[in-house]
Formats: sequence, structure tokens, C-alpha cells
Amino acid sequence: MKDKIDNLLSEIETIEIKSKEHLEEFRLKWLAKKGLVTALFDDFKTLANEERKEVGRHLNDLKNKAQEKYNHLKEKFEEIADTSSPDIDLTKPAEPIAFGSRHPISIVRNQIVEIFSRIGFTIKENREIEDDWHNFSALNLPEDHPARDMQDTFFVKGQNENSNYVLRTHTSSVQIRVMENSKPPIRSIFPGRVYRKENISARAHCFFHQVEGLYVDENVSFADLKQTLLYFAQEMFGEKTKIRLRPSYFPFTEPSAEVDITCFICGGKGCAICKQSGWVEILGCGMVHPKVLENCKIDSKKYTGFAFGMGIERIAMLKYQINDIRLFYENDVRFLNQFKSA
Repeated sequence: MKDKIDNLLSEIETIEIKSKEHLEEFRLKWLAKKGLVTALFDDFKTLANEERKEVGRHLNDLKNKAQEKYNHLKEKFEEIADTSSPDIDLTKPAEPIAFGSRHPISIVRNQIVEIFSRIGFTIKENREIEDDWHNFSALNLPEDHPARDMQDTFFVKGQNENSNYVLRTHTSSVQIRVMENSKPPIRSIFPGRVYRKENISARAHCFFHQVEGLYVDENVSFADLKQTLLYFAQEMFGEKTKIRLRPSYFPFTEPSAEVDITCFICGGKGCAICKQSGWVEILGCGMVHPKVLENCKIDSKKYTGFAFGMGIERIAMLKYQINDIRLFYENDVRFLNQFKSA
């Protein structure tokens, strides 16, 4: 009986089945109740006990191989039937792939970086958890300076009570680190995320993004600052854009100014965006304070410089006429999908 089973195993391997009809004939011959395998199991019952172990193993191999061949070919013929079904049109295009979109903050950040890169500004980034010196003191903000109250700060608990670390309130801390580790001329921009302890509303958030710029060299003037910012405004908002500088105060620059641009919505005629003034504020700037240069071991008698800083969300809200800063952080796909073509 063992030899008979071995011959049937060899026969199964050589059988070619080319259609569903032939497959059904195979099933009836081998696996049906009156098929070869069932008949062999009936004969198996008559064997002596000492023969059953070896013959039983071969018989199970035969049954399994026949069943596996049937299952494999059945699945194959079903797949062929599905693809040839008259309900499926293979000439139709596939379902379109849903592409993602860049975040509006990333879009505007990249635009700002690209504009300043054209005129020689390099990109520098650094840590978001900063010490008091780089975030405040080196920027002409000593511990008792009243201007520290202008920025509500998140303090980070250190390993001991004397640790004095904060979540940086501006990317000006990167300016300090660059000036400490570089010699003039320095011409860089510093994009990054900053944190301030503010109540979240349509106009304010506890974290947001800034791009600050710094240029330090011999004979850098306020006129250089103004021309640089005019170039940026026209590249970002259109070649007809004008700027104006209003006197302001920042501890780390002197003189300091706020920069407005002509409203690109109404062309300066007055609208809801510019509150009928014809102007919208975009950033703050000024000449680097001599004390800041000296804190970074740069000779303030030989070198001068200018610095500026802007909120990326502020630029994005103006550029895309977005009236609620919270939309940037809610991950609402309906909002984000609007920027696929941006």
C-alpha cells in the first residue's frame, strides 16, 4: 500500500489543470467521498498495527498535497474570473492618490528664508530651552530691567534651585550665540519656535514662530536696514509695496522702530484689514545696541549692526487673510487643504 501511495504522490505533482472544469474533475477523483484518498483511508483500517505508523504518514502527505493543490488552483481561477468580469473595466483610471499639503507656517517660513538667502543671509538655528544670559541678560535685559515684564516667560525647572532656564521668548537668543562664536561680518537669519505665557485667543498663542535677522560689520547704517526691509516687503507682498518706520523701543536695539507696509488688500486706501489706516504692521527692528555687541565680545567702536524680527504667523495671517491664529495649530484638514496649491 505504501508503494501505491508514493506513486499517487508523484502523479499529483505531474497533473496539469488548465480550467475550472478540470479542477472539479480533480476534486471528484481525489478528494470526494468516493475519491481515491477516501478509498485509501478505508483500506488503511485493514492494515496490521505495525504497518499503520509509516503508511499513515504517507497517506496524510497524499491527502494534504491533494488538498493544497486544489486550494491553490481554486484561488487562482477565482482571481482570473474576477479580473475578467464584465463589471470591471480595466481601462478605467485608478483611484486618485490624495496628496498632502504643506502647512501655511512652513510655506511662509520658506518664503522668508528664500528671500533673505538671495541677499547673502545664512540660516542659523539653536536650542529652544535657553539660559537667562542668552535669552535676557546679554540682550541688555538685566534682572531688574522693567522690560522683562513685556514678555511673560515659561521657566524650566532645573536639577537645582539655582538653575535658571526658560523656554526661549524670542529667537534673539540665537543672535547672541552666533555673535559669541563668530567674528564679523555676520549676516544671518534665525527662524524658530518661541514660547510666551499668554492667554490663547484669536490674536495670541502660547507658542508661535519667529524669524529674526542680524547683520554686523563695519559701517553698517540705519539706511542699510531700511533698504533691506524694503527689499523684503516688496518680494513678499508685491513690488508696489511701500514701508514706513515708526520710532519704538526695544532694549537690545538703539534706535528702534516698528515697520509698517502699505496694505496690499486695499492698496493703502483703507479697509478692515488695515483698520482704515492704509498701513499694516509687520515687524520690529533697530540698530544693535552697543552693550549687546560688547556682551558678545564684539568691539562696538569698530562694528555696528542692525537686527529685525517678525512673527511668521503674523505674516501668514496678513498674506492669506486669516483672522484666527488658532487655526494654524488645530490640524483641521478643511483648513490645511486650502494650501495645496500654495
